[in-house]
Amino acid sequence: MAHTVGIKDVARVAGVSVGTVSNVINRPTTVAEATRVRVQAAIDRLGYVRSESARQLRAGSSRMISLLVLDMGNPFFVDVARGAERAAREAGLGVMLCNSGQDPAEEATYLSLFAEQRVRGVLLTPADATGRNIDAFRRHSIPFVLVDRVAEGTAECSVSVDDVTGGALAVRHLLDTGHRDIAYVGGPARLRQVQDRREGARAALASAGLPPGALREIPTDRLDVAAGRDAGARLLGLAERPTAVFCANDLLALGLLQAMYAAGVGVPDELAIVGYDDIEFAAAAAVPLTSVRQPAVQLGRLAAELLLEELAEPDPAEHEHRRVVLRPELVVRRSTLSAR
Repeated sequence: MAHTVGIKDVARVAGVSVGTVSNVINRPTTVAEATRVRVQAAIDRLGYVRSESARQLRAGSSRMISLLVLDMGNPFFVDVARGAERAAREAGLGVMLCNSGQDPAEEATYLSLFAEQRVRGVLLTPADATGRNIDAFRRHSIPFVLVDRVAEGTAECSVSVDDVTGGALAVRHLLDTGHRDIAYVGGPARLRQVQDRREGARAALASAGLPPGALREIPTDRLDVAAGRDAGARLLGLAERPTAVFCANDLLALGLLQAMYAAGVGVPDELAIVGYDDIEFAAAAAVPLTSVRQPAVQLGRLAAELLLEELAEPDPAEHEHRRVVLRPELVVRRSTLSAR
């Protein structure tokens, strides 16, 4: 097995003490220039890389923050990660990106791992609606910020989008284009984002004088394309189909669009579709998708900046937690612009 180069090897080749090598690595200004050059030459020659795990044990924390999202298969969360990574990199920190798969048990496993690895902080989009995972993680005193979720009843920072307003924007648009028989496709129901978007949809119907029951619901187990296709199959089996559908995210909407295309149902003439997130694929679909845009990159960056502010606070008790709520925007495309 190949020998791992250690700090003792560098000290031997450079002809200095282990303490001097440590000073060159961690406190270079305390070492004479000639000695520093000699030690650096030995490091380069041997290919020495310091052990980050050992440094973590000494310092009590790492130079990593963690980002745990619901679904890395969703381009929305890819953009969130991009914004968070930019802010972290500017601060000299790395980002460990993890995926809960919308599973509370998987989320709990990752949060335990973060505590074991002594990460500096965590950006979290919760999968557990009960809050038990967050309560358990809070005991480790690792700062965290909620992403794409309002911190209700907690002291933590959060960055979210006003999903109630977003749901209202989607359904108000459908009402304005003449639809009165509207369905909502979304799930799992435990996710707050799904609940809030449905609440906004119902509020828009109420403003138009329609009862909450006017919103037909087609629940899904997940928020992905396959679940959208399944919802489409169920919709096609209805004796009386709605004339429009609001989907809780774009992946569901794209799956629904695929199901309609395969069945020969015209979009938007026979069925109008609105998605949510405005991922890149929404505009590139066979029928460009009307969608509620979330500023995903900005959301990730702001969340990371809030976490970095807390990490920089000498006294954590003095940190002022903030809740940032961003506004969504409706982007109208051909999937709702019927010629009729």
